[in-house]
Amino acid sequence: MSKPLERLLSQRTASMQRNQIREILNVVSQPNMISLAGGLPAPESFPIEELYAIQEAVLDRFGADALQYDVTEGFAPFREALASYLAGKSVRAGAEDLLVFNGSQSALDMLGKVLISPGDIIALESPSYLGAISAFSAYEPRYISIETDDGGLIPEALEAALARQPVKFLYLVTTFQNPTGRSLSAERRQAIAEILRAYDALAIEDDPYSDLRFRGEAPPPLHHFAPENTVYVSTLSKIFAPGLRLGFCLAPPPIRKWLYTAKQGADLHSNTYAQALAAEYVTGGYIERQVPKIIELYRPRQETMLKAMAAHFPAGYRWTEPEGGMFIWVEGPDGIDTEDLYWKAVEKGVAFVPGKFFFINEGEGLPTMRLNFTKVDEATIQGAVATLGRVMRDF
Repeated sequence: MSKPLERLLSQRTASMQRNQIREILNVVSQPNMISLAGGLPAPESFPIEELYAIQEAVLDRFGADALQYDVTEGFAPFREALASYLAGKSVRAGAEDLLVFNGSQSALDMLGKVLISPGDIIALESPSYLGAISAFSAYEPRYISIETDDGGLIPEALEAALARQPVKFLYLVTTFQNPTGRSLSAERRQAIAEILRAYDALAIEDDPYSDLRFRGEAPPPLHHFAPENTVYVSTLSKIFAPGLRLGFCLAPPPIRKWLYTAKQGADLHSNTYAQALAAEYVTGGYIERQVPKIIELYRPRQETMLKAMAAHFPAGYRWTEPEGGMFIWVEGPDGIDTEDLYWKAVEKGVAFVPGKFFFINEGEGLPTMRLNFTKVDEATIQGAVATLGRVMRDF
């Protein structure tokens, strides 16, 4: 039977990808399935009680303005609050420099729209965040992988790639990277900044996890070292409420101008009421009280997972031990495909993410996996990791 409407689809749809992780995680909804897979914040991390007071304060402070159409850049009190919040991260920005989006995923899509022409080369960490690849792929780029090690992206590998061919931009997650949990040291950030300036290159720095630091000292973002060569993207989803879909972007003026224009055509502006709630969350002191609570919720879960892995995973497996974030990256012995292991684990009631979906080249990352520790409690983590260890040994 013919499908006449398919002739109406644009050529671009051939480059669009379903998020493979979301597809493979459909099994997580099965009864009694323990998920160490998705990157969801714990429901207990949401400031539900505080939201009663926040909403009352928002309606008292802003009234109908919180419910009205607003400017494309974002609700002014929220952008002012963000500027103060970012100053604490060594990111210099005025309210007028910021653009608010419906989640950072929307910001990535908009950056793809204004920056990528078909055939442009995009440089990615290897492995890289699948959501960014999904956002950029609709605009038909080509990808190159930049080598990483236990310290994250290797500056010398980036410089070699920039010397070989023109690169439209580098995309990277600098702190508690998704999927590996790795963070770039201040020294590597400085080195990458110098390379960007030397080659007049652009980086998109995605920074959704840096507030979730359990140990160690936080280095400044890459943007701090090379503001003229960096687009800084972040979100409040991990430290407030992901369902509010609040992301934001700080870009050099020529790029910001076109992001503004593209956003006007896409959605006019982001949710005004959600921005008003976030403005009060930041300026009312709630964020300073809530983030430590989230850290105290997640830290023991990560520690429990790491101890359980050491106790139950067989020889031949190694893993990262991040100082924060939401993920642990596991590398198994050569010769296995963790997608096969995944289906064996699902039969036993435990789900994770096979690591190969975070690589752009076929056949890469077969023996790797990503584990998430934020969504389930310590007792559940212990049991799930023990089960996963048994599956690994049997496999």
